[in-house]
Amino acid sequence: MSFRLRVLGLLMLVAMAATAATGWLTLRQANRQVQESVTAGRQEVSRITGDLRAYGFAHGTWEGLSPTVSRLAKDTGQRIRIATENDVLLADSDALEGRAPRPVSNQPPVLVDPRPRLRIPAGQLPRTSMKLTATAIAQYRAEAAYAACLTRAGAEVTARPDDTGVPRISAERRPEQCKEPKGEPDAQTPQDLEVIRTCESEQQFATCLQRVFNERVGSAAPPRLVIRLGVRDESPPTLAAAPTMAVAGGVALAAVLGALLLSRAVLRPVRAMTLAAGGLGEGDLGRRVPVSGRDEIAQLGRAFNRMAESIQAVEERQRRLTGDIAHELRTPLANLRGYLEALRDGVVEPTPELLDSLHEEALLQQRIVDDLQDLALAEAGALTYHRVRVDLRELLEAAGTAHRAQADAAGVALRLEAPRPVDVIADADRLRQVVGNLVGNALRATAPGGTVTLALGRHGDLALLEVRDTGKGIPAEDLPHLFDRFWRADAARGRATGGSGLGLSIARQIVTDHQGTIAVESTVGVGTAFTVTLATTGPSPADAG
Repeated sequence: MSFRLRVLGLLMLVAMAATAATGWLTLRQANRQVQESVTAGRQEVSRITGDLRAYGFAHGTWEGLSPTVSRLAKDTGQRIRIATENDVLLADSDALEGRAPRPVSNQPPVLVDPRPRLRIPAGQLPRTSMKLTATAIAQYRAEAAYAACLTRAGAEVTARPDDTGVPRISAERRPEQCKEPKGEPDAQTPQDLEVIRTCESEQQFATCLQRVFNERVGSAAPPRLVIRLGVRDESPPTLAAAPTMAVAGGVALAAVLGALLLSRAVLRPVRAMTLAAGGLGEGDLGRRVPVSGRDEIAQLGRAFNRMAESIQAVEERQRRLTGDIAHELRTPLANLRGYLEALRDGVVEPTPELLDSLHEEALLQQRIVDDLQDLALAEAGALTYHRVRVDLRELLEAAGTAHRAQADAAGVALRLEAPRPVDVIADADRLRQVVGNLVGNALRATAPGGTVTLALGRHGDLALLEVRDTGKGIPAEDLPHLFDRFWRADAARGRATGGSGLGLSIARQIVTDHQGTIAVESTVGVGTAFTVTLATTGPSPADAG
């Protein structure tokens, strides 16, 4: 099965599963929202009835109820119409908001009874309970009348139920026309006591007492309320399945179309990379793939092109290295062969000078071979390092001593600028090899009367080892090739400048293996400076002091 069909099938399966899951989650969420809406409606009804009952309980009248109704309508978002059982309208939230009253909902009305619930302690004798009930009736009549008077006078009323559930009214400001109940209420009438005695024969004694209480305080208590909530023909929260299914179908169709477009967009660059990879494997190192955009496929194409460029560069370096090695060895080996054949044929006399020259040439070829081996091991990561603590100042002093004779013979002053020791963890022999190469090159590039300076400094946690000369300098266009194998600034590649052309390549690899860097700055006619940067071990003596 092709990649396109597999991607298409996979995406269709994902789309179908996602559509089914989306539909199920939508239905489940919608049902949950409906349930939450119903629960919230019940809570709103409970809050409205509770606040209205508390108002009637505390004020003993329904006068001044409009602000409470307006607040409840605003907080709950409900349309509230309040009337008495005789259909006497007390308040309508639509009218309070300044709009024409809308038809009320057909839902059953809610009744609110502001009369208190008696609290008869369990285990009381019937006579005691009847006496408490009679006292509560008289107390409520008095407190309700007092609360109604305070309300009409505009006083702030506070109600607190006592032990029997009857409100105890208090106010911060008591108008003179409102007489506050004092002490015990007036004695109960014989009618009250007679009605209460009828509860002795009732099985539900507490229920009977509550009924009698309600009957006897009816004239003093606010009338019961009939509350209607909502608006007629208001749409209740319902769940429509058709839009959900339509959305699910649209999602599935979009997923299929997206799969087709995705497979086409993915396969085109993949096919191009497949052809390019085949050509690369057959030796066409110049093969590249066209790249556009910034997505993952474009990144893969760029990575492929970078890989192809790297392979091509490696191949070119290998060819160039082979040519350089052949060039370096062809001429001296031809000279050795010619002299050896001449000695064998007796054409040339084996003088000591000739033998010394031939020996020197053989040593040079051996040096080239050794350098090639070191470079190959270094680039392969197989060069062995014995890392110890190394004092770079001592290393520079040893390098200066080793090259002192060569400097004197060339008429070049060799100076050391190392005011304090600097320690690093490194292979001392390999670092001496690096410094020796740099000093040797500097001495060969410096004319008599010039100066080569070995300098050592420190910058933070870095050691800076510098080899400067006052030689002829290196042109700016030659600096990028300075560390290439077998490269010499001398276009004739003659041996007047000495060296195999591998020393700087080996030096850079050794420094890199020590997690350091090597850089060069040069000005024609002024001189050249090589700087090796390495990590130090611990603080400098100046910092420690």
